[in-house]
Amino acid sequence: MKIANEKVVSLKYKMYVTNEDGKEELWEETPEKHPLTYCHGEKMMLQKFEEALEGLEEGQSFDFTIAYQDAYGDYDEKGVLTLDKKLFYNGDGEFDSERVVEGNIIPMNTQDGQIVNAQVVEIGADTVTIDLNHPLAGEDLHFVGEVISIREADAKELEAIRSPHKCGRCHGNCGDCGDCGNECNKTK
Repeated sequence: MKIANEKVVSLKYKMYVTNEDGKEELWEETPEKHPLTYCHGEKMMLQKFEEALEGLEEGQSFDFTIAYQDAYGDYDEKGVLTLDKKLFYNGDGEFDSERVVEGNIIPMNTQDGQIVNAQVVEIGADTVTIDLNHPLAGEDLHFVGEVISIREADAKELEAIRSPHKCGRCHGNCGDCGDCGNECNKTK
């Protein structure tokens, strides 16, 4: 069987990025005991990642690089913001020092209500500097690994992937569901 759309694929791999000295360093590893498993063609992975694996068979090795433009894009300096520390107060009116720690990734709401992840870069006396860039923005990604298994996705798996809340509408934007009655409405 070959990797193609609607196939469940398990991979072991190592992903490298180039450090400031121009040498590759290991960023992520998924060993055989804890493989990456995804459904091919369902937009769960970067498009170029899936394209590079298309047609491979169980047991085949791979070695490819995805240019940063096709991965997480350029690093954008405008994505680094310094905000008033009061935006990070908890329900008791105190600074949330448990979650808002330099290096932590925290969820933030945009003006239009979307949730985005931000990395806390610096905490000042009256401000918090956050970085909205993906941690791999500006990085070429080098993958080396092996295809462990490939199988057909069953109808139930495809339904769960394509409509995770079964209402077919919310896809994580729980306010859009209204009356679907699924768990997504209970998290608000």
